[in-house]
Amino acid sequence: MNVARRFPSLLRKAALPGAAIAAATLLYARYVEPQWVAVRRLELTLRRLAPEFDGYRIVQISDIHMDRWTTPERLAEIVALVNEQEPDLVAATGDFITYSPLSSTAHLAPLLTKPLSGLRAPDGVVAVLGNHDHRADAEGVRPHLQEAGIVVLANEVRTFRRGGSELHVAGVDSMYMGRDRLGTVLDGLPGDGAAVLLAHEPAFARSSAAVGRFDLQLSGHSHGGQVRFPILGALLYPEHSRPYPDGLYRVRGMHAYTSRGLGTVLSRLRANCRPEISVLTLRSPRGGDER
Repeated sequence: MNVARRFPSLLRKAALPGAAIAAATLLYARYVEPQWVAVRRLELTLRRLAPEFDGYRIVQISDIHMDRWTTPERLAEIVALVNEQEPDLVAATGDFITYSPLSSTAHLAPLLTKPLSGLRAPDGVVAVLGNHDHRADAEGVRPHLQEAGIVVLANEVRTFRRGGSELHVAGVDSMYMGRDRLGTVLDGLPGDGAAVLLAHEPAFARSSAAVGRFDLQLSGHSHGGQVRFPILGALLYPEHSRPYPDGLYRVRGMHAYTSRGLGTVLSRLRANCRPEISVLTLRSPRGGDER
């Protein structure tokens, strides 16, 4: 047998299954996983959380990236999934629309209002804007969120009360765009009670943890890398994603959680990195009434 003569034929035969697998993987990453929303559940004990807030449920959504692919119909399905989790509060951590330097995005923000107005939570919906929102037109995005009943926290604080106890939820504006004003947030933050910070970019946890006043930071921005390879993981993250690009971290005693978000940018692919909504149940170290 002349192996040298048969080698090209063997190579062609081996290439066919490989090409089929590659094509199937690409189709999955393009059309299946980006729509397969995961519900990630965590229980977090916050050392300053009063017993009256034990079991308080925050549902986080992030990086909707309204565009030609993330339609109002798809967003309405996500809203229904959020409502099924029975949140006390919904927290949205930015990038509601997708910025494009090649075309106008002015038509995208109005598409948010109707589906997002369907969110249901006793303490409402709070949000911060992301870098895409600012680059597209923050002042165009903000009114449509407000029309949907969403409170946009631009370096601001909201306080929720149960009996005589308080839970503070703050929002710092986009670090990527240089609009973060942590000092302003701290000026408006009472000295007592647990404090949760919304910050679009995960890397802000280095600054927020350093002040020692926040119990939890919620972020998005990274998309988890969107495409994650076995062993290697994600090869590319947006600036200000590292060192906290996906999931739960402990930073100087503060919990930091980064959502993989819901939308996509650039490649429009997701692999080993499903979109998510995050259900965070807060626990008091002193216990409380079970729900």
